[in-house]
Order: sequence, then structure tokens, then C-alpha cells
Amino acid sequence: MLAVLAHDPDSGLIDYGSADVLQKDESAVVLEFLDFFREGDKNKENKLRYIVFDSKFTNYENLRNLDDGQVKFITIRRRGKLLLERIDNLPAAGWKTVRVECAGNKQRMLKVFDEMVFIKGYDKEIRQITITGNGKIKPAIIITNDTDLHVEQIIRKYTRRWMVEKTISEQIDFFHLNLVSSSMVIKVDFDLTMSILAHNLYRLFANELGRYSNNTAQTLYDKFVLNGADIEIGEKAIKILLKKKRQLPLILETMQRFNKQKYPVLSNKNLIFEGVTYS
Repeated sequence: MLAVLAHDPDSGLIDYGSADVLQKDESAVVLEFLDFFREGDKNKENKLRYIVFDSKFTNYENLRNLDDGQVKFITIRRRGKLLLERIDNLPAAGWKTVRVECAGNKQRMLKVFDEMVFIKGYDKEIRQITITGNGKIKPAIIITNDTDLHVEQIIRKYTRRWMVEKTISEQIDFFHLNLVSSSMVIKVDFDLTMSILAHNLYRLFANELGRYSNNTAQTLYDKFVLNGADIEIGEKAIKILLKKKRQLPLILETMQRFNKQKYPVLSNKNLIFEGVTYS
């Protein structure tokens, strides 16, 4: 199946997914995503400011459409033979060394060549940043319509794209996204939808847990979800008596904030989480 996912790096939520992408239409998916994002926004307040994506996500013509729509983007340019030859002939004086922040408060030294180039299809100049010294044999080539940010910020912003790669990997490892229940399109789309829903529920739960907000779904499951409980169903409330576990106090503290919330699906009863002394 050919699918597309859009990921919010700040919240960790997947806010768009589609499993019915046709190969002949894949370059237009970015415009469909924009339509989805703006759908129902009559006041035009829900503006999408920035998109970061892989080079295969769309074509140069649609990059121009994004620029005309005042949406900033960062992507990687595909490396052709002629492009690599051009990079080899770039003047040495134009290269500079930059220090880019990495994970764990570490920094990495990269050589970059920042310039404006004309690209056929985009039909006007675009900012192109060629990067070497990143451990790859061939240079990486970033193109963007953002001419305001410093090179270091552009590189740092693009590296956040790997968060969606990590999310997809988690979808496969924990939610078994690659083991769909049927080859029928409607069921494949349903499988993707349910996987996204499960992922987002775990992320929302993680965001309630403070220092555990960056944990994977597997870790959250092992630490918090994998537990037994006794359930008492009353007239006005349902009590979940969770068995003793190391992270139990944090769960009880978190769920305490929702004690007064009523759930229509449970006949408007409250859910009350309490702990017991046995495991």
C-alpha cells in the first residue's frame, strides 16, 4: 500500500494519514494535505506555516504552489550526476563551517555552501544548501523557500523530519502497521486509521506524564498499561482498583484530575482510579 503520514513534531501526534494514495497522484498529496488542514476553517485562522518532507513527497511544480500559498517548506533535492559534478566545481571560498546542535546537547561540525539557484519547474530562484562532512559519501542538498533562517536553523529544522521516520518505525514494531488485516483498500485504510488513533492516544497519555513524555509506546505500555485491576461497577461510578506497581502513584495522580468527568458511553458514570496494596 502507498500511504502518507503527517506528524506534528511538537505534540508527537500524527495529524493526517491516508492509505489510498495512487502512484500517479502521489506528487499532489501535499496539496491534498493542505486542503485537509484548512478544511472548515472559514476564518482562515488555521494557517499551516511550515512543512518538512522527503524529496519524493512532491515535485518542483507543487513546491511553487506551496510558495505561492505562503507556506514555508524544507526538503531534500535529489542528487543527479550533473548536480554532483556542479557541487565538485563549487568555489572553495564559498564553503563555510557551521556548528549544528544534535541530540544530547552535543554539536556537530558541517561544511555548507549556501546559495540561490534557479530550478526548472519551480521557475524561480530557491535557496539551496549543500552539506558535507555528515558521514555520507555523497553530499546532502537541502532546498527551501525560507531565506530568513540561518543555515544552522534550517539544518536543525530539517533533521526533525526523522521524528516521523521514528514514528513510522514505532507503528510497525509496536502497532504492527505492516501486518494489515486485508488487501482490500477500505480495510487497509481502517487499519491505518486505528493505528494512528492508538499512537495518538499513547502520545496524549505520555504528555500527561511529565518526564515520560518522550517514551515510546512500548515503554509506556510496559510501565503503565500492562497491569491487572479489579473493577467495581456502581450506580454513579466505576472504580478501577489497580494492582501494585512501581509507577502506580504517578498513574493515580494523573487520573485524579479526571475523577469528575462523566462518560456517555458508560451511562454517564465517573471513572475512579484507585490503588490496592497487592500485586
